[in-house]
Amino acid sequence: PDPEEPFNTAAAIAQWPDLNYIVLTSVDRDDIADGGSSHFALTVSYLKQLQPHLLVECLVSDFAGNLPATAALANSGLDVYAHNIETVARLTPLVRDRRATYTQSLAALRHAKAAGPEGMYTKTSIMLGLGETVEEVRETLRDLRENDVDVVTFGQYLRPTEHHLSVLEYVTPEAFAEYKSMAEGMGFKYVASGPMVRSSYKAGEYFLESKIKQERKAREQAKAAKEQESQA
Repeated sequence: PDPEEPFNTAAAIAQWPDLNYIVLTSVDRDDIADGGSSHFALTVSYLKQLQPHLLVECLVSDFAGNLPATAALANSGLDVYAHNIETVARLTPLVRDRRATYTQSLAALRHAKAAGPEGMYTKTSIMLGLGETVEEVRETLRDLRENDVDVVTFGQYLRPTEHHLSVLEYVTPEAFAEYKSMAEGMGFKYVASGPMVRSSYKAGEYFLESKIKQERKAREQAKAAKEQESQA
């Protein structure tokens, strides 16, 4: 990779001072030892130096199970760590590259949350219409919550080309609403669910921006109150 890309990317983004939330992503870079984690982390670090108010989400791979790489990105100043689990456990070997396992994705999300600073959100996405059952989706949501994932989105799988898996079901708006209710009932902080919803969903970004800022303000107020008590 271009060693100047992190700074150049941050400098380019800094040209738009009215931006409040940005999502960084890339193709998988399994050809790099850390999967590109350090490249992402450096970009986030530069962004935070140039635009401290900017909230940054990174949508990344599982870094081939490299947990130190996961931790490095989680501690870069990132606000939202996103990695998509994509589908239920049974369908994972059919839908995803066999190197990207269901348990490896859960481990990456769990480690990001544990290694990152207080207030950093973890986020994932599930595609529907690949033959999953309601109970399998429910079990996936349980697994995600057990691994402390904060945000989940549901979208309709659409076949990119004839060489990809066929769509087995076009999920109804009513079913999407039911999945949203199911996830909210399990305690996810935010759920977006609909046929055209994708992981980077503009309405979701607005909500997360507001939620993150509210929580940070509450923590700062609680810290100030505690300091006043100790000085009294």
